[in-house]
Amino acid sequence: MVDVGPAPGTLEEPDPRVERSRRVILEAVLEELGDVGYGALTIEGVAARAGVGKSTIYRHWSGKLDLVEDAFRTLKAPVQAPETGTLRERVIGLLEQVACLVEESTYSACMPALIEAAEHDAQVRDLHRRFSAERRAILVDLLRDAVKAGELPSDADPELLGDALVGPILVRRLMLYEPLNPALVPKLVDQVLPAPPGRRRR
Repeated sequence: MVDVGPAPGTLEEPDPRVERSRRVILEAVLEELGDVGYGALTIEGVAARAGVGKSTIYRHWSGKLDLVEDAFRTLKAPVQAPETGTLRERVIGLLEQVACLVEESTYSACMPALIEAAEHDAQVRDLHRRFSAERRAILVDLLRDAVKAGELPSDADPELLGDALVGPILVRRLMLYEPLNPALVPKLVDQVLPAPPGRRRR
């Protein structure tokens, strides 16, 4: 059995063993979500996959939505905009991370299940919207700063441009079931990203 330690709110110091055990449970959540979908996801199924009792899970999480949100926030692969380089290089660096994440990861396997559930459950929709907005903001903020710095035309729309850059990666994964090869990201960026003011893109 896996011990996840004292319930939240206690003053005990975090135990590395407890943190490892908690991670086992959260990893089981994403694996189960990817395998059976949100509708068929149960605490019993997660408990069985993680090797814990249901009471252990209920002692620390209120239900499956709470579990799913904690799993996504704890286990999500980091996506960060490179701090140096040209705008093109930084956008490529960021989108390559997204393409790799979407190409092969536990998160990628969960995407269809979360999207499907969001269509029918308002609480899941809110979670999905918030989680997606946080990820989207990383690229949008980079593009917005580029407009302010004159690296993009003044009339460029950072939100629309961000969607246009990420869109092909998501379409390939969710619609065509053929994830975009990360090696193609530079070509994607060159086709979509506007040239700096006063320059033509080669």
